[in-house]
Amino acid sequence: MTLLRPNIAAMAGYVPGFQPPDAERWIKLNTNENPYPPSPMVRAAILAEVGVAGENLRKYPDPGSRAMREAAAQLYDVPVEWVITANGSDELLNNLIRACVGEGEEVGYVHPSYSYYATLAEIQGGRVKTFGLTEDLRIRDFPERYEGRLFFLTTPNAPLGFAFPLAYIDELAGCCTGVLVIDEAYVDFAEFSAMELVKRHPNVVVTRTFSKSYSLAGMRLGLAVARPEIVAALDKIRDHYHLDRLALVAATAALGDQVYLRETVARIRATRVRFVAGLQALGYSVIPSQANFVFASPPDRGGKRIYEALHARKILVRYFADPVLAHGMRITIGTDEEMSTTLAALQEIG
Repeated sequence: MTLLRPNIAAMAGYVPGFQPPDAERWIKLNTNENPYPPSPMVRAAILAEVGVAGENLRKYPDPGSRAMREAAAQLYDVPVEWVITANGSDELLNNLIRACVGEGEEVGYVHPSYSYYATLAEIQGGRVKTFGLTEDLRIRDFPERYEGRLFFLTTPNAPLGFAFPLAYIDELAGCCTGVLVIDEAYVDFAEFSAMELVKRHPNVVVTRTFSKSYSLAGMRLGLAVARPEIVAALDKIRDHYHLDRLALVAATAALGDQVYLRETVARIRATRVRFVAGLQALGYSVIPSQANFVFASPPDRGGKRIYEALHARKILVRYFADPVLAHGMRITIGTDEEMSTTLAALQEIG
């Protein structure tokens, strides 16, 4: 007799990007971390919360994340009841499946995109359906009426970097009879957001993470904006103290410093433009990116060859063995110096 549910025993777990133990010796461009520190207001808020003797740390955090939710509601111009916080946006993705998808019911998403969607669906016992992309980067064969319980749309797309047009996302929301989850992990680096669609469609949920643009990957923070009935359902099934005191003040401070966010994002976007130009000068094909990374293919489409050659030079990028992606690599945008070093290495590799 097995002690595990059959689907758990049979499934493969999600494999995160490699985190080298000697990270200081690498140019680390594989997990889309921000190369710059978070807002100085974040550090000040954390130190103030810890205090001289750490007195506040003996007390539980606010289970309702009120200050963080109010800051997000003000920023996104929605009522506070439309906002829920999370221990990373992955918690939201997991809880959305738990709240909406029963055993054997369908979860859809675009392939390629965030492969963790499939893992979360398998845990719940959901049935996964994937949709490919057309040459013009639209969803292939998406039905006029999609009856799956939940559909994940990653925009900007990871790992490819492009963003679906807002009008197109609006159309998709109208096609979905279940919940459309718009995963905007990288949207602060893009030219537009789909946040306004939450007000237009009762089935739309927009998720955000603090790991990329806010430079807080180490604190595991996320949030979602949705209609209050969806937020209330997610609130029922989350852990009751899912965010610690330091995370809460860090997120609230980060949301409150939009000037710093804009400055940091502008630096990364400018570096992205220069890096793409350098790649194209070497003959690489690059998908136009709205994120803090690019997906690039060498002239011989030998993604693994380039990945291994960079790895030997202590430059870490993300290679995917999936046949749809194996011709290229996803490369995080780091500092100007890091990207110049990477371009020099690519020129040397040939």
